[in-house]
Amino acid sequence: MSDYNSVAQDTINPIGSMRFRKIAPRPKCVEDTGLSREFLAELAAKHLQAHGTLSLSALANALCLSGAIVEHVLNFMRSEARIEIRPSHADNIGLKYTLTDRGRSGALDALLRSGYVGPAPVPVKQYARVARAQTIHKQSVSRATMNGAFHDIVLDQELLDRLGASMNSGRAVFLYGSAGTGKTYVSQRLTRLFPDPVLIPYAIAVGENVIQLFDPLVHKVIDQAMTDGDYQLDRGHDPRFQVCERPAVITAGELSADMLEVMYEPSTKTYEAPLQLKANNGVFILDDLGRQRIEPSVLFNRWIVPLEEKRDYLNLKSGRHFSVPFDVVLVFSTNIHPLELADEAFLRRIGYKIKFTPLTIEEYERIWRDTCLALEVDYDPDVLKFAINELHTRSGVDLLPCHPRDLISMAVDNSLYTVNQRYVDREGLLWAWRNYFVSLEGNSRTGRHQAIG
Repeated sequence: MSDYNSVAQDTINPIGSMRFRKIAPRPKCVEDTGLSREFLAELAAKHLQAHGTLSLSALANALCLSGAIVEHVLNFMRSEARIEIRPSHADNIGLKYTLTDRGRSGALDALLRSGYVGPAPVPVKQYARVARAQTIHKQSVSRATMNGAFHDIVLDQELLDRLGASMNSGRAVFLYGSAGTGKTYVSQRLTRLFPDPVLIPYAIAVGENVIQLFDPLVHKVIDQAMTDGDYQLDRGHDPRFQVCERPAVITAGELSADMLEVMYEPSTKTYEAPLQLKANNGVFILDDLGRQRIEPSVLFNRWIVPLEEKRDYLNLKSGRHFSVPFDVVLVFSTNIHPLELADEAFLRRIGYKIKFTPLTIEEYERIWRDTCLALEVDYDPDVLKFAINELHTRSGVDLLPCHPRDLISMAVDNSLYTVNQRYVDREGLLWAWRNYFVSLEGNSRTGRHQAIG
């Protein structure tokens, strides 16, 4: 992954920084922010309420705005008798601002309406313009890119080419096949295909409502130094945006319907962006489809309009509607047949339906060799033949990418336990096999004696 991070770093300087200054220029006055002077005054008051006293530079850093804009807002607040200047001391150089009684009352009223206290948000229209300018669908994936991203994975070239072409389609992708065929692992690797950085705002504003968008669990900041202290005031682009890797949101069985809508927390009076909005300009993977807490039909109906229009329509608690770009590579991954999850009308909207199948013997051997090397055990071709001919073939168990890693690691667990050495032989592999698979022996419903994964 380090190679891809270095590409992203190179993109920032100087070409990337020039691109960012063009699509998100630094605001020079209040009007450039797209926010009202009153809105910024209330946000500054909430910061002062939280910290007591702050200098101009500290407020500028907290709001992610230039000193000239913040000074204009502070002068307005002084004219309204909301703030006052604390006298400086020998050990306290520079002007410090604090709220007056009137200012504290106004700050508390503002907090009752919105609990957001952070950088100045970006109006939703400005955000939409930036998101469209850095769309992921203008990125071109080539065979060389695919081979580079998956160079350390044993993957059939035809399957790799189908995946690569699907990334250029701008349409959703449906990965399906038996459990253990590598769908999840491969889908997560797709994020390596898009190493160029993007701008992610801390928050967006819909009218007077602020929605937290930046999520440190999703958005990986590329150049942290540029976001610390006074550095952010020197950035050529709008400092309300972070320079990040393209987002990668991966969700599985924990997904619920409310996670796809703007979330409101009554206790803090704050809004948080839904998952697909956090994933904008990146990749959104819905893994283990069909196991979520939301019915597949409900989930698919939720995506029909965004997939068609490339726009998502969201609602606030007040009932206000707004739209944002739906700019993601949407990947569905499941071990359930697609026709059992969705009707043909929805499947037509998905450009690629790519099936993952069991490995060939040659592919299985390559993975076995690589696993032995990674786990620091000697490769024994006789042990591999025993695994394929005596275990897989006799039990009718397909050759899957997960088996070498799991079986060899379990055999090593046993060898370390019994003789304190790392090795794999036939007896150890048979021991691992019996512990890895669920035996149907004695199952009254089947009467079968086959082992299954």
